[in-house]
Amino acid sequence: MEIKIQLEADTPRAELFGPSDSHLRLLCDTLGVKVIARDGNVLIDGEPADVRTGSELIERMQSRLSQRGQLHKTDVQELISQALNEIKPGKDDTIEVYSRKKAIEPFTKGQMNYIKAMYKNDLTFCTGPAGTGKTYLAVAVAVSMLKKKQIRKIVLARPAVEAGERLGFLPGDLAAKVNPYLRPLFDSLEDMMEFGQMQKFIEMDIIEVIPLAFMRGRTLNEAVVICDEAQNTSRSQMLMFLTRLGRGSKMIITGDITQTDLEPGQKSGLVEAIHTLRHIKNIGLVELDKLDIVRHSLVHQIVQAYDDKKQKETRSS
Repeated sequence: MEIKIQLEADTPRAELFGPSDSHLRLLCDTLGVKVIARDGNVLIDGEPADVRTGSELIERMQSRLSQRGQLHKTDVQELISQALNEIKPGKDDTIEVYSRKKAIEPFTKGQMNYIKAMYKNDLTFCTGPAGTGKTYLAVAVAVSMLKKKQIRKIVLARPAVEAGERLGFLPGDLAAKVNPYLRPLFDSLEDMMEFGQMQKFIEMDIIEVIPLAFMRGRTLNEAVVICDEAQNTSRSQMLMFLTRLGRGSKMIITGDITQTDLEPGQKSGLVEAIHTLRHIKNIGLVELDKLDIVRHSLVHQIVQAYDDKKQKETRSS
């Protein structure tokens, strides 16, 4: 099957096709189709379903290029992921952040449900393997609400639990010791606003990125409060965190319950909280899985390989 797509007259071809037609080659490699650009048209040839997907992707690529004025490889990869997962985010599913050239969109149905749950509920739990966007989307929703002045503050917290290391043996003062645990949260923020703006918000105490222990004794009103890596919380830490929720605030708790760094025999506060609170109305419970992984394709294969190994060990024991 072959489809011919006539490009819009004002579409900059070089931006749409990518350096040395790299965007078109990405479509070819991913979908297994043949793509030829000729005289203001794009010809796509291959299996019917793949050709239809390719045609839709060209339309989406033109639309994103028109909206943002540029089209990067990561944009094309995101659009491909959305198309393969059969979702087409609408305006309500797009998260506006401070970065002028960036809007955060879900790539999978699971991510779309996660975004809706965060906006709908004042308390949302999200579990899932690495690479599913648990933390990134939570930070995006928080930043968007701050931009729209729906809240006055963002608090990002993580338990400082060692993954096979000891904090006391790390060099530097307390801030230097805990910074590696908080770095992923800073990375998410830096992707959604200019570095200078982030620094200004931190200096003005509008954004806090802190170890979970620093939450004790506080009540947070008109804020989005995020607890990341919550699988590493104890029962008392989780209860302490949950009771910080104040008026006009949202709380988002994320973690991968298959990867805990707690002492042997210690029960995860995240697991217990989900089990204890799952029947309460207006609490969002979202479980992402391997199909929601949106990092490098190898991440999906790595997670699958470990799952297969675990299942084999379970059957043989």
